[in-house]
Parts: sequence; structure tokens; C-alpha cells
Amino acid sequence: MSATQTPAPLGDERVAARLRHRIRLPRAWRSPLGVIGTVIALAWVIVAFTAQWWVPFAPNAQVLPRLQAPGGEALLGTDGGGRDIFSRLMTGATVTIPLALLLVAASMVIGTIVGAVAGYFGRWVDETLMRITDLVMAFPTVILAMVVAASLGPSLYNAVIAAIVVSWPQYARVTRSLVLGLRGQNYVVSGRLLGYSPLRSLAVDILPNILGPMLVLATLDIGTAILLLSGLSFLGLGAQPPTAEWGSMISAAMSNFDAWWLGVFPGLAILTVVMAFNFLGDALRDVLDPTAEVVHEGTAAREKGAA
Repeated sequence: MSATQTPAPLGDERVAARLRHRIRLPRAWRSPLGVIGTVIALAWVIVAFTAQWWVPFAPNAQVLPRLQAPGGEALLGTDGGGRDIFSRLMTGATVTIPLALLLVAASMVIGTIVGAVAGYFGRWVDETLMRITDLVMAFPTVILAMVVAASLGPSLYNAVIAAIVVSWPQYARVTRSLVLGLRGQNYVVSGRLLGYSPLRSLAVDILPNILGPMLVLATLDIGTAILLLSGLSFLGLGAQPPTAEWGSMISAAMSNFDAWWLGVFPGLAILTVVMAFNFLGDALRDVLDPTAEVVHEGTAAREKGAA
């Protein structure tokens, strides 16, 4: 008698098919730091775009006792003007984070264009653009930003312009190096032989292949942008009172050392945002690196075999 196989139930086949075809998150997104960074960064971004609708007090409303310690009606205490620190902290996120994102986006666009043109055309175009880039990079970032902000006048938007002026060269340098490595590839040369214009060759063949590293650099740079904007506001060159901004809140806390909560909570907000975007940038770098997942899986396999 020949043995007969009992067909698997239809439901089991469907479950197995789903398990085989399910989307598997890259290892980087499943790491503790990647998860923590993603959650904290997402939480702050949500706060930045919704805080104005749910904060308990207007950021400049002087309706509470002055210098009240955290607790009770004022969750994080009040400042010297009787303003709620929690409301000002959440409102400060609506100022700092969107402007930091705008700063990074503008710097990336300017730097990517300059670096791509320099790397693609080479010769005198490359020399001219890179010498301008080197000239900007020769100055310390914070010092140059202070000079530009002071020349334009103390305001938050002038601080953003100053930060853009000092931030774009790093994107230009990275983009140029990537374009130099890609412009001799066969698919780029083939496009030029087919009659692609320089603009089309850059837009179609080169820029999509450098987008990953540029996104990683931009994500890591968000924390630096927040620190730079907060630093300019702390020095009086950015947000001006009574604007609720983290750097200016820390600056105002310098005159009230006894009220520790005035500077601690804005400082913690800056710390958590910067760390979150740094963790997120590291995870994004591992995801966009085609060899990272293979290396992780190989290491895990070796460890399993050794066990």
C-alpha cells in the first residue's frame, strides 16, 4: 500500500503564506535605540504641530503666582512673570522644531545643488564653488552664525538665515564626493551618450542614488540645528522676549538660580529632542546601508552557531 499525504487545511496554508510574505522590519528599526529615537522624535513632532490647541494656558498669560514650584495647577512651575512653564515649553516646541526642520531642508537643498553642480561639471566650476565652500567652512560655525545674526538684527528668522549660511557647506562637500564617485558609472555615461542634458542626468541618474546618504545627514543635523537656534536665542540673537523659545527660556532662567525648574525643563526638552534625532539618524543610516542588514544577520548566525 502506498502512503498517502493528508493535505494541509486551507486555513493553515493561508497563515503560512502570510507568514512568508509578511513585511519584516530592518534590524535597525528593531534596535532599542532606534525604537526610542523614533518614538521620542515622533512625540515631539506631534507636540510641535498640535500644542497650540491643548496647552492649559496661553504662553504669555500672567495668571499664576510668580516663581511657583512645580506641582498643582502649574505642572512644571511658573516663571518670574507668573507664566506657566509647561505651556511655554510645549509652545516652544511649535517654534523651535519647525524652524529647525526648515533650516535643515533649506541647507540640504542649497548644499546639494552646489555640490552636485561642482562634482558633475568639475574643472573651474568645481574650483570656484568649492573655494567658496571652504571659505565659509574656515570660520567656526557658532562664531560665523553670531556675526551674521548680529549683522541682520536680533530676531528668530534672522537666526534661521544665519544658521542656513553656516550649515549648507557640509551638504555641498558630501554631495560633491558622492557625485564624483557616480559620474563615471556606466549608467550615467550611457545617459550622456543617449543625449541627456546635464540637468536631466543629475536629476534622473545621480540625485536618486545620493538621496539616502543626504537624508541620513539631514536627520542627524536636525539636533545640531536645534542646538544652534537655541544657542543664538540664549545669546540674545534669536527669539526675543516674550516669545516662548527654549533657548530664550534658559537665558531668562540665568537671573533666577534658586528657581531650578526655569532652566532644567527647557534644557531637558533640548536634550531629548537632540538625542532622539541622533538615534533616529543612526537607525536610518543602518537601514539605508545595503550591507548593514547582511552584517547583522551574519553576526547573529555566527553567535547562534557558537551557542
